[in-house]
Amino acid sequence: MARVFSGIQPSGELHIGNYLGAVQNWVRLQHQHDCLFSVVDLHAITQPYEPAALAQRTLDMAISLYAVGLDPERCIVFVQSQVPEHTELNWLLTTVTPLGELERQTQFKDKSQRQESVPAGLLNYPVLQAADVLLYEATLVPVGEDQLQHLELMREIARRWNSRFANGRAAERGEGFGFPEPQALLSTAKRVLGLDGQAKMSKSLGNTIGLFETPETIWEKLKPAATDPARVTRRDPGNPDICNIFTIHQGFSPPETQALVARNCRTAGWGCLDCKRVLADNMIAALTPVRERAQELRSQPRRVGETLRAGAAKARAIARRTMERVRRRMGLLEGARV
Repeated sequence: MARVFSGIQPSGELHIGNYLGAVQNWVRLQHQHDCLFSVVDLHAITQPYEPAALAQRTLDMAISLYAVGLDPERCIVFVQSQVPEHTELNWLLTTVTPLGELERQTQFKDKSQRQESVPAGLLNYPVLQAADVLLYEATLVPVGEDQLQHLELMREIARRWNSRFANGRAAERGEGFGFPEPQALLSTAKRVLGLDGQAKMSKSLGNTIGLFETPETIWEKLKPAATDPARVTRRDPGNPDICNIFTIHQGFSPPETQALVARNCRTAGWGCLDCKRVLADNMIAALTPVRERAQELRSQPRRVGETLRAGAAKARAIARRTMERVRRRMGLLEGARV
């Protein structure tokens, strides 16, 4: 089986944007490939954060991943910082990464413009991403289109390291050691906007619905959510293709309901509140068992911690084998020879 790696920052509990855009796909992938999924807390510290809250947010994110269906018997789930080889390989890969390539990254340019003093960690963020994937010799990376530039840099870093420290052709034939160039596994899910219908769904913008919201809260948040702006009154026909509520329907409602929603939208057979009520009912039906599993896991934090440590031990066994070969290829003195 192909090996898959993906990570998610510890923002606390998942919201429906995370779920529909990435994690729902991870649950499917664990049955098809050799998968590693990480809560990437080292990436999170490239932005200002509260140290006292980071550990709890990391635990909450892990609980969310288990609650939606990631099975530690089928995939490896772990916390990035509990596998120190990530930071070791990150440093080694910086030695073959051109500064100009990092400065050209769109996300770096966007985020650095908003900061008076730009930390080096923000610049090197894509190198750590490359280390995350190459450490496990993963060949598939589930990404959205906004991450394709980082993935191409990852491939370039692998090529540069292979060219300098490994026989590239021999590695391609399976001889010796060289990093495989990972391929994108593009998500087919449509991008879910926030409830304002304008920006990406984000906790910092307050435009999300959490995966573990109560039925009452889900409905209260959906009621004022933005729809097709052309629908000024109930009698105005709309276009479901540009309505964010219809996009969310595609994640939670069965195909026959989606067809009914689209037809009633275009013919003004329903008002927007009617459409949202059906969506709320389907979301509540899908998310209630997930919320209940999360509640059970929260009551057993020690068990969750043990499961995460077991996942980190499995990940580290793979990472150590990779780093032994990397160190040897790069001419670093091996401990056994000291």
